[in-house]
Amino acid sequence: MEVDHVGPGDPVEIAAALATRVTDPVGVFAAPGRVNLIGEHTDYNGGLCLPIALPHATYAAVARRDDDRLTVASVQRDDRFESRLDDIAPGAVAGWASYVAGVAWALREAGHDLPGMDLVVDGRVPLGAGLSSSAALVCSAALAMIAAAGEDVPPDHLVAPTMRAEAEVAGAPTGGMDQTVSLLGTAHHALLIDFSDQTSRQVPWAPESAGLTLLVVDTRAEHALVDGGYAARRADCEAAATQLGLGSLRDATEAGIERLADDRLRRRVRHVVTEIARVEQVVGALAADDWERVGRAFTASHASMRDDFEISCDELDLAVETAVAGGALGARMTGGGFGGSAIALVRSDDADRVAGRIGAAFADRNWPAPGVLPAPASAGARRV
Repeated sequence: MEVDHVGPGDPVEIAAALATRVTDPVGVFAAPGRVNLIGEHTDYNGGLCLPIALPHATYAAVARRDDDRLTVASVQRDDRFESRLDDIAPGAVAGWASYVAGVAWALREAGHDLPGMDLVVDGRVPLGAGLSSSAALVCSAALAMIAAAGEDVPPDHLVAPTMRAEAEVAGAPTGGMDQTVSLLGTAHHALLIDFSDQTSRQVPWAPESAGLTLLVVDTRAEHALVDGGYAARRADCEAAATQLGLGSLRDATEAGIERLADDRLRRRVRHVVTEIARVEQVVGALAADDWERVGRAFTASHASMRDDFEISCDELDLAVETAVAGGALGARMTGGGFGGSAIALVRSDDADRVAGRIGAAFADRNWPAPGVLPAPASAGARRV
């Protein structure tokens, strides 16, 4: 069975078409989705993660209005949102438009003087795939709104308001990884983010130079941050840190895990502690050009998320197991879990064969065909 290949589209063509949907546009702005190479559920625990920005992005065209209203429309939807800026607040907006409206609220809360605006968005990050289509949406909207306000704001200053937009208005708790890499990602690099001090640095990521390809497999098992599973894992981690007397699980150790009486909490902490260590291992392996070690860390990460953090699912497990059996150096689920996507590090000559094996395995289960996305490390949020 074939898999679907999901391309990102041509940014210039997308932007040109989108600009025609508003009157006198200020500009069109893009922000990418992301793939996390390793470091899952470590961000809100003060840990490390290593994502890359995807070529797939959400685009936002913006025009100023001469009143105090915000309108939001989407190429992908028929409905349209409209509200006075002063009426936007947590609990006042529902649905997909809450992400964009939430950005306006969070930017105003941060002291930015926004005009009335018309925004039209075009999302090219697959929805429900665990590739952070939500961060792409809020980050593209943030760049558009800041431009409409005539302000020049460094991208890293937009991380906090975009996080607030998702968490407080859209009701989707996040740890900040997605917004950070969407805003700060660069081509040919992964972004090593340290959430203990909110710092980041670029790490060269060029598997192609070693004859390798990173496959992103959208299992089509829909992932959503607002369904409770993510929040429950975060609550477990916070409870464990409290019981251990720690400010965050970044300071936890494997030896200290046994102090926890609850087996579930022990397993949650074990995942966080070992996952942070695996991020460090992968960064070291990349510096040494040791791609076999990178692959082993990927596979170990998946086992930890499946068994200790319990955020995998049958579709993700099958994609990972099939990829590894087919010769991948390593594979793992990526993103918040409970569905979404897996990644596999494969030899470039084997990429189509491994993708085909995953498609055949899904067909044997009568599951929808998975999608495969190209995943070169790409540029972060920008004006197109």
